Amino acid sequence: MDLFNYHRRETTVAHVGSFNMGGDNPIRIQSMTTTNTDDTEGSAAQSERIIKAGGELVRLTTQGIREAENLKNIQEAIRRDGFNTPLCADIHFNPNVADVAARIAEKVRINPGNYVDPARKFVKHEYTDKEYAQELQKIDERFVPFLNICKEHHTAVRIGVNHGSLSDRIRNRYGDTPEGIVESCMEFLRICKREHFDDVVISIKSSNTVVMVRSVRLLVDTMAKEGMSYPLHLGVTEAGEGEDGRIKSAVGIGALLADGIGDTIRVSLSEEPEAEIPVARHLVDYISRKAGHILIPGEAYSGFDWLHPTRRATVAVGNIGGDHVPVVIASRNSAQQSATAAPSASQKAKADYIYTGSEAPTDTLNNYIIDYNVYAELTNNGTLPYEPQGKGTGAATLYPIFPVTAMPFIGLIKAPVKFLVLQFGTPSEEYLACLKAHPEIVVIGTSHHQNRLGDQRALVHEMMRAGLTNPVVFAQMYKLNDKEEFQLQSAADMGALMMDGLTDGVWLMNDGNIAQDDIDDTAFGILQAARLRTSKTEYISCPGCGRTLYDLRETIAKIRKATQDMKGLKIGIMGCIVNGPGEMADADYGYVGAGPKRVSLYRKQVCVEKNIPEEEAVEHLLALIHKDQRATGA
Repeated sequence: MDLFNYHRRETTVAHVGSFNMGGDNPIRIQSMTTTNTDDTEGSAAQSERIIKAGGELVRLTTQGIREAENLKNIQEAIRRDGFNTPLCADIHFNPNVADVAARIAEKVRINPGNYVDPARKFVKHEYTDKEYAQELQKIDERFVPFLNICKEHHTAVRIGVNHGSLSDRIRNRYGDTPEGIVESCMEFLRICKREHFDDVVISIKSSNTVVMVRSVRLLVDTMAKEGMSYPLHLGVTEAGEGEDGRIKSAVGIGALLADGIGDTIRVSLSEEPEAEIPVARHLVDYISRKAGHILIPGEAYSGFDWLHPTRRATVAVGNIGGDHVPVVIASRNSAQQSATAAPSASQKAKADYIYTGSEAPTDTLNNYIIDYNVYAELTNNGTLPYEPQGKGTGAATLYPIFPVTAMPFIGLIKAPVKFLVLQFGTPSEEYLACLKAHPEIVVIGTSHHQNRLGDQRALVHEMMRAGLTNPVVFAQMYKLNDKEEFQLQSAADMGALMMDGLTDGVWLMNDGNIAQDDIDDTAFGILQAARLRTSKTEYISCPGCGRTLYDLRETIAKIRKATQDMKGLKIGIMGCIVNGPGEMADADYGYVGAGPKRVSLYRKQVCVEKNIPEEEAVEHLLALIHKDQRATGA
């Protein structure tokens, strides 16, 4: 794995209907319908909307034989309208349905967690080696005939593992871990390899971006060790909707795409499926700009483990680094400083530090970073407190920031926390000695390189090789006027840096027409998406499909409105039981479709109320949350 220089992972090629996937082929974009697959007209119309938006493959849920057989009618309908886009049947629980679908659809997705294994019940059972081998033989006996049908009909297969639907068998032997997720996949891939079936695509998905990224990294490594190089489908399942869903998807998918991993992607949003396509396209196009960049001569730190990363050990400088959550730094000019007052409990989180450049702070309500020369003038080189003129509110908290050319002045200025802007390529003999002599320095790692991930990684690895423990805040700079583009690009750029455990803070800057509050919100959203810092309620909501039997989007809106001020909560909103309890593994509460217009409520993974009428379910959820809060005094 080259940590510093971008290139696409080499894979075999899977033939999927009218196009090929993997190898030198473009990264393909796809989505999934939310219609009932028995509804030919509705499913065909939605499929065509996905295609017209740029979708290259359309997936449809296929609960039973009837739905599988109706794929033929849907396929014929879109063919009559001039579209040859491949269809993928999505199968859970019933391998007989997969056999039928394989004779019709160009691709069939099966879930290893429930293809032969029964639906998991979170029960504990210790398998002997003999018992475990017998279970694997059951998979072999059922899966090989399916592969033979696929060979006969030239049908591709997606082995789609979901963190939320791992079988009890896998969970009991491997735990709820990336290793278990990967093994669930490898059991099927080993059969594919033995049977010389190559039209295979693999996905490993989770609503937890950390689990998703680490599992895919481990799968890539495991496949390589066993002589496999199948193409990969990327996605963060149950990502949610709106800005949160986009940021979360960009963090997880972007972290892998930036390392050259991924041959097709689906951005799972709780919105109309065609709305997913532009988001996916922008991510692919943005990351693809890295191709052909100038070589980054980075050298990896020997103690870094890309497969099992842990947070880089740093010495805490104030509240940055050490065991502290990553900080957010924001930029403000004098006209904006009045908007940085401490928010009330119902308002959004505010930045930990405000950079005002050469302008003196006008209040004492925040931690301010100012240019070192201005700091020296206002505080007599750090020996005097600074009080904004005419305020009479006491001293402002100021910290100096130094460009690399000002390193000789660092020792002359007194401050408990100092910031130094660095980028890879700065002569190491100059800055390494400075950082060793000044543990109070926080590095602001920046980059203007075409591949900023590799460049910023190289800087931190150079520091680690030198034994330095100064915290690092990553500064990302953009020139954008579209807020969604800004969110997607900054989340994608930060993804791998956070997954690598290198991030002690985020500083997003933009020279364009985007409000500073939106920039700050994006920084907090990125940290929350990577499970590094919680600043608001998190909603783990699925995009919906033909299995969803209640109004998912209306329900999400109701729950969001009622719980948006409940800081720190994770609430799962799931259309059905396929991934529901599993994907809500670390959610506080779950709202899961149990049948037509019926909902079950969960506390963690424990069902506490079953089959509530849809019109009453949101009120029951709120009552459950309030009851628990009263019991704990929250």
